[in-house]
Amino acid sequence: MRAAQSASIEVVVWGFGPRVVLVHGAVFDGPLMWTEQRPLGERWRLEVLNRRGYGKSPPPEVRSDFEEDARDIAALLGDDAHLVGHSYGAIGALYAAALRPQAVRSLTINEPPAYRLIKGNAEADAVVARLQATRRDVHEPRAFLEAFRNIINGPGAPSPVPLPDPLPPDIQQGILTTMAARDPSEADIPLGALRRASFPKLVTSGGHSSVSEAICDVLQRELNAERAIIPGAGHSVPRAGAAFNERLEAFLKGA
Repeated sequence: MRAAQSASIEVVVWGFGPRVVLVHGAVFDGPLMWTEQRPLGERWRLEVLNRRGYGKSPPPEVRSDFEEDARDIAALLGDDAHLVGHSYGAIGALYAAALRPQAVRSLTINEPPAYRLIKGNAEADAVVARLQATRRDVHEPRAFLEAFRNIINGPGAPSPVPLPDPLPPDIQQGILTTMAARDPSEADIPLGALRRASFPKLVTSGGHSSVSEAICDVLQRELNAERAIIPGAGHSVPRAGAAFNERLEAFLKGA
């Protein structure tokens, strides 16, 4: 079932129950990124949005931007919803939760590339420099995706989604949107507002990258959040399937 909301942002709905808004990251759209979570629709209403530039959502006003995403997400929360964000979408989710904390029942964040939180960390600064060079110098979509994946996940890591040749139009569009996106290292996470918010928080990571672990550890400490490391899918933590779903559902029930 599909529903168009908030400036025609596309939302795919799976299941019935308490509302859970799922925000995808870069490259892969919402239904593709969150496919392993579909069984949770037996007990929860999963509202899987497509960020601007993905699916049937409108294009970004200028480029994919976590602050523009945040305004869309905040509008989609309604009066009361659990909010789950992955990667680039997790940054938008953090901003959205700070914009409308009264509408958030709980917040789950998976490996946000919030590099500014650990600026000065030599390894993180090197990752930022490599990502910026890739966006500047690599213009062919498949080559960009391979370089991007190797930086985020590590060289030789398997793709969370099979990539046929030629690339399907939806994945090609996701790559182009990612290539032009605002640099996530510019994100200044509103830690103060989030710390003051009373809703429960969970931060998860995949145990594959010391940079991602360091970012998630800062968020755990600054937000007084629960913390989980769920290996098996690298950066694409939700694609760990049952292991992720069990931890997420236990958190949602507790909230």
